[in-house]
Amino acid sequence: MSKLRGNPWAILTILSIGFFMTLIDLTIVNVAIPQMVDKLHASLDQVLWVINAYTLVLAVLMITAGRLGDLRGKKMLFLAGIAVFTLASLACGLAQNPGELIAFRAIQGGGAALLLPQTMSIIVETFPHETRGIALGIWGAVAGLSGAVGPTVGGVLVTEVGWRWVFYVNVPLGILVLIAGPAIIPAVPPSQRHRFDITGVVLATASLFCLVYALTEGQKYAWNGWIWVLIGAAVVLFVGFLVQQRSQQDNEPLLPFVLFRDRNFSVMNFVGVAVMFGVIGLFLPMTIYLQSVLGFSALKAGLVLLALALGAMVTAGPAGVLAEKLGAKYILIAGLSAYGGSMLWLMSAVGIGKSWTAVVGPLFLMGLGVGCTFSPMAAEIMRNVPLSLSGAASGVSNALRQVGSVLAGAVIGAVLQTQLATSLGTEAARFSGAVPPVFRAKFVAGFAHASSKGLQVGAGQTGDAQAFKGVPASIASHIQAVGAEVFDHGYVNAMKPTLVLTACALFVGAAACLLVKAIRGASANPHGIPVPDVEAGAAADEVSRVG
Repeated sequence: MSKLRGNPWAILTILSIGFFMTLIDLTIVNVAIPQMVDKLHASLDQVLWVINAYTLVLAVLMITAGRLGDLRGKKMLFLAGIAVFTLASLACGLAQNPGELIAFRAIQGGGAALLLPQTMSIIVETFPHETRGIALGIWGAVAGLSGAVGPTVGGVLVTEVGWRWVFYVNVPLGILVLIAGPAIIPAVPPSQRHRFDITGVVLATASLFCLVYALTEGQKYAWNGWIWVLIGAAVVLFVGFLVQQRSQQDNEPLLPFVLFRDRNFSVMNFVGVAVMFGVIGLFLPMTIYLQSVLGFSALKAGLVLLALALGAMVTAGPAGVLAEKLGAKYILIAGLSAYGGSMLWLMSAVGIGKSWTAVVGPLFLMGLGVGCTFSPMAAEIMRNVPLSLSGAASGVSNALRQVGSVLAGAVIGAVLQTQLATSLGTEAARFSGAVPPVFRAKFVAGFAHASSKGLQVGAGQTGDAQAFKGVPASIASHIQAVGAEVFDHGYVNAMKPTLVLTACALFVGAAACLLVKAIRGASANPHGIPVPDVEAGAAADEVSRVG
């Protein structure tokens, strides 16, 4: 293995395995939601926290971890992150209740935050300019494919060995990286000292937490005054964060505004947020639909979602190559438009009692669109960033993408919960005629007040079985069957607005790509971002690749 030490492609392989672990966890968990709900007796808002705890911690610590990599060494931070992530994955698999799982997911997000920004930064420092675009294209393809194959891998694991294995699967991969990483990745000493912006971290964390908590718990608390106070606090804290960061621009801020002088960097980060809305906006409602409404096993649901992964595999490689030759602008517009259009197609395809064939077409088209996004986006984000700011740029771009995941999870979850609470009440009233008259009021009331107890979305929902305890078995069975009809119709009605919202986010991202400046063969820094003289031109590449 010593022969591979310092080999750029071996380093890229190790980095990609670590990167793959963190990003597949954004989607692999979704397919396990119905089983987690049933086995851990979790409500929909608790399941949303299982997803959001990971992305929230990942988002708010990402930029800080990028800076820590500059301060303590990127190799050390990468390996430390792998160790934390691996141990936390094991703990998630051993969790006995929703609270434990949420806590360990937060720790897992912390490990991901330590390692993820180091991957892009190490790639930029390792590869010379002439091959850096190819390396970043591969890195971007790993990002796209990890999210696409997550549900399929998760479906196999959940069906064959149980939901806990969506976390256990990370353990052998983490051990492999911890064994091979130290031998292959050379240590590059920090070129200069960096400060640690604790105030910025606290303000950003508090702002995101208040917003995510309010959106996730809003329906449960009927959107009362305290929820709106939290939303207001999130806005105030975010404004405070921006003001504090502005005052720190000459003293290594958490968010270097200088990076956003490059229009393409700014636009691509906005597009990254839109793309994450697409990822979360599909997998969160869709995996519940396939299992809890259509009654598919986790394996069958994962195989249906494989259509998306296959589509992504078709376009991921060519998209990266074409983006380097033609520029990312039109590749991204085509990909995001196909992505958004397939969401609208999917909305018209879902329904009660549908076959898997109804959704496989839009999912494949969606995959074709996904494959055209990650590689071009990754290459374009870093194209004009000077090496002296590569760590900060990597941290910022990855953090903003994860902020997109957090906001998508919170917003899509809030819309889904609100729509489901309303739709269940409406459908319960519509189907109440099928329930014996003496039980109708209780039947309707049970669904109308479901959100106050925490909405349930496990497989085979039948309504509140406890409400009809002591009722003759034949009558109770009939009422529960009607309750299942209510849930199925209510959920389909509730998920459609989430797909429309997701499509709108993707179309806005596609429109934003029109602002991208087409740059071919331009200098590494055409937009005037200040760069220390020592890192100008080709000499910068050699300095950054010491070791």
